[in-house]
Amino acid sequence: MTIEVLSPGTLTTVQDLGRSGWRHLGVALSGALDPLAATIANRLVGNPDNAALLEVTLHGPTLRLRRPMQVALCGAGAQARFVSEANATGGAYQIPTDRPVTLPAGTLKLGALRGGIRAWLAFAGGLLVPTVLGSRSIDLKGGFGGLHGRALRRGDGLQVAGPASTSSADVPQAPAWWIAPDGRQPLDTPIRYIPADSWNGAGLCGRRWTVGTDSNRQGLRLEGEPLPGRARSMVSSPVAPGTVQLPPEGQPIVLLADAQTVGGYPRMGHVASIDLRRMAQAAPGATLTFEAIDPETAAELVREQRTLLARVQLMLESRG
Repeated sequence: MTIEVLSPGTLTTVQDLGRSGWRHLGVALSGALDPLAATIANRLVGNPDNAALLEVTLHGPTLRLRRPMQVALCGAGAQARFVSEANATGGAYQIPTDRPVTLPAGTLKLGALRGGIRAWLAFAGGLLVPTVLGSRSIDLKGGFGGLHGRALRRGDGLQVAGPASTSSADVPQAPAWWIAPDGRQPLDTPIRYIPADSWNGAGLCGRRWTVGTDSNRQGLRLEGEPLPGRARSMVSSPVAPGTVQLPPEGQPIVLLADAQTVGGYPRMGHVASIDLRRMAQAAPGATLTFEAIDPETAAELVREQRTLLARVQLMLESRG
């Protein structure tokens, strides 16, 4: 193994950008809940955008790196500390985020996350796990993909594709610059969504919602004053990450990457894809508000994100 899992953290999984093209067979998208953060982490270490990496939730793992390698950590802020194998008595180094960091062999410990609940750790070369239905992401409900179809456990081993880092330094090496393209936009900024025609923005907007404790990668459950009047079942039809459903109890659910492919609850609308990544950082108890937008505005937000990624790539290329 290239990496040994000494401690798995709260929920650490192998992800890429998801398993598209299989929803007609009932297979979920899966993949990183923040595709932008995962993409930037991969680009920082020279990987393709879709390379497999680790998604960390709430509290990170402790990993023994058996050879030098370059890593990048993006997403929520993390307490990341590293002890070099060659200099174990020299103390721990704080590892910065949002930039490439070259590490010698040693132990990397990711502690509690702050400013969000998820982060993405990329390794130069990408994680080497089997491809299932075109993706290396884990499907937690289906029990396939990722590493053995489950979250990481103590004692697991991970392989990193590609050659070892050529750095001979026995302490971490990192540049002074970093990339945080959105400045970690706070959750108190309204979540933008396209209302269904029958709702016209009513219900979600104009009130505050609390993230429920039973939220997970499948969906974010919202708690607040129940919405009356339209909580009726309907014929099951396709849903997707971002769909806002209204169960009979009147408490909305926003579907995320591991969501089912069909559902029978009424649909209130669809969250703009650019804001799903912010919802993925919402901890239980967090407060959210919503803002209705039209499809043209949502499309413009996607174009802005593509432009941002192009600027990031130009900057990285200029750094050599």
